[in-house]
Amino acid sequence: MPNTKTVRVPHLGGIDAAYQMPREYDPAKPTLVLVNSFTSTSEIFRNQFDDAELAGQMNLIAIELLGHGQTRTAAEHWTYWDTAVMNFQVLDALGIARVFVSGTSQGGFITILMTLLNPERIIGIIPVGTSMDSESERSRKLGCWDGRNIVTMFAKLWTSSTPTPGFEPDEAYCNASFNVGFNDYNPEGRENWFKSIKTNYHGDDGRRRARMAAIALVERGPLHLRLPDIRCPVLWLHGEKDVVFSVAHVREEIKLFTNSPDAKLVIVDGGPHILNCTHPKVVNEAISKFVSKYK
Repeated sequence: MPNTKTVRVPHLGGIDAAYQMPREYDPAKPTLVLVNSFTSTSEIFRNQFDDAELAGQMNLIAIELLGHGQTRTAAEHWTYWDTAVMNFQVLDALGIARVFVSGTSQGGFITILMTLLNPERIIGIIPVGTSMDSESERSRKLGCWDGRNIVTMFAKLWTSSTPTPGFEPDEAYCNASFNVGFNDYNPEGRENWFKSIKTNYHGDDGRRRARMAAIALVERGPLHLRLPDIRCPVLWLHGEKDVVFSVAHVREEIKLFTNSPDAKLVIVDGGPHILNCTHPKVVNEAISKFVSKYK
């Protein structure tokens, strides 16, 4: 991706952390960090980058998670907590102190980890289409997907004791990830979605990064007992038609932000899982109002 830059940070013995910040940083404006979804890249925020009004109001920086996009590390094992640490080190390298954070799906989970690690640096968070739970039986009873078995299946398929120079995720994975992310929206984007996944996760390095991304997702722990420690404003945007995490599930979880001064859940009519791609007008307007209110 021509707009992606990398910065070397020290966590895990050294990470080349990739990010997109399409416009020059303006310290007079608030900054919003964007965190992408599973096996996607910072390009899922193209509709935010290309919104002149939104980009004119704030600095937008999308940092690609460990195992995602162009971010690279020699470490074989890492967790979502490591990505949260890395994100702060990227901000340190860029000279950015306090930020808002918005993340889609797994990215929404990481907004919480960042706030728990450095609460004084987070002004407010905007989780999108996410869950604060593990892939638990409780969440399945509330209508969420069976993520543990689905993603574990792919993690096992992506495990190999010998090099796999010709590896790329198969059509089954590409179709499944697109379908749960977009429902019936954006059918013309399927080809680009496939191309991005197959290109980014090609070869033995790609297989190992995809495998560890899957393990990090499946083995993440629930955050429910930690949510009372979130003391910044929360705006949770969630699609009515999200097939990954149900509305019933997130209605229960928003109640757990008991010490946030303003924790609000907004259900977007007809919205699927990756709302920032399919409903950018609604998402961008909500982000704009939230940042304006709390900057």
